[in-house]
Amino acid sequence: MNIEIKISKKPIEYTKAIAFLEERLVKLKNFEADELIWILEHPEIYTAGISYKNKEILDKNIKIINTNRGGKITWHGPGQIICYFVIDLNKRNRDIRKFILKLEKIIIETLKEYKIKSFSDRKNIGIWVNHKNKIKKIGAIGIKVKNWIAYHGFSININNELKFYKKIIPCGINNREIINLKNIKNQKYDSFKKVIIKNFIKYLKV
Repeated sequence: MNIEIKISKKPIEYTKAIAFLEERLVKLKNFEADELIWILEHPEIYTAGISYKNKEILDKNIKIINTNRGGKITWHGPGQIICYFVIDLNKRNRDIRKFILKLEKIIIETLKEYKIKSFSDRKNIGIWVNHKNKIKKIGAIGIKVKNWIAYHGFSININNELKFYKKIIPCGINNREIINLKNIKNQKYDSFKKVIIKNFIKYLKV
């Protein structure tokens, strides 16, 4: 299993990152490159997936970039880790549902290593925690599949500002809040990126 691992230290512009993923997808399809796992952060930006609705934009002054991933509107920015990937499902029985379950497992198992219990929700895609008796979102997932190659990725809030989510209805869910790991448990998350990669490779093999 040949997978290139990238960890970017400086924030990567959203449009540049997506262009890189699209290019890698073509190369992978043509057997000119390996699969990819890429950990990074973005400068502050709002992005909208293919199923978003205009009413989910609460502040009409914000700039939104439309993207071809699944899902609705979300925010990316400093303090939030993004895990992008380009993974060939042709090698994995072309099973999109199973792949999404693996992504959920990767996030849940990563958080477990930091003594944080989280869970998935079949009705509301993403990863959730029960914080002070309220269900709050800690991780978002948005993927696209083209030629049976899955790309885009998932995000996990580490110590990002949460005020930016008040300008939108994040992921179209208006009755649940967003949270970050620092608010749940104030501890060091320096090794978080490496733990994600370790679990990603582990669960791809299963």
